[in-house]
Amino acid sequence: MEIIERCNQMLEELYKFSSEILYLGKEILDARIEDLEKETGYKLSEDFKYVLKKHNGITLAGTEIYGLSSELKGSSLDMIYKFEHFEAENPMPKNFFPFSPDGQGNHYCLDLSKIEDGICPVIFWQWDFEYENIGDVEICNDNFIDWVNEVMIEWTLQIYNYDGTEN
Repeated sequence: MEIIERCNQMLEELYKFSSEILYLGKEILDARIEDLEKETGYKLSEDFKYVLKKHNGITLAGTEIYGLSSELKGSSLDMIYKFEHFEAENPMPKNFFPFSPDGQGNHYCLDLSKIEDGICPVIFWQWDFEYENIGDVEICNDNFIDWVNEVMIEWTLQIYNYDGTEN
């Protein structure tokens, strides 16, 4: 199935949730994503870019995908990338692109070194773990769409109904 079609199916599932527990950022109409790619030296995965252009930041029941805007200050994708690669105590490899925090200082990241046919795996970076081999970093999902379907949608549905009430 084509990447865009899979993205749209995933977004349709997200749209079923009540605005009580779902925040969808506004559409990105300028070149800030392309500017970020130039700044980092990496192309982002097509599924991630497509969703980010449609919704500049998404939060579902506390699970967040960062947006990209100077208004977000330290919580903007570009600022998070800079911090995690150049200021953090345990810096990430440059090909890891953090897009979602777990609330404990760890991040879900796109592994941009493994991009193939426009998609790449999602890894889980633990800030307080000394990786002997970068290959030991846990791969969570094969791609961003699968991550959203599992971590955002499936995990939320274990606790909440689409209307925001608890199960």
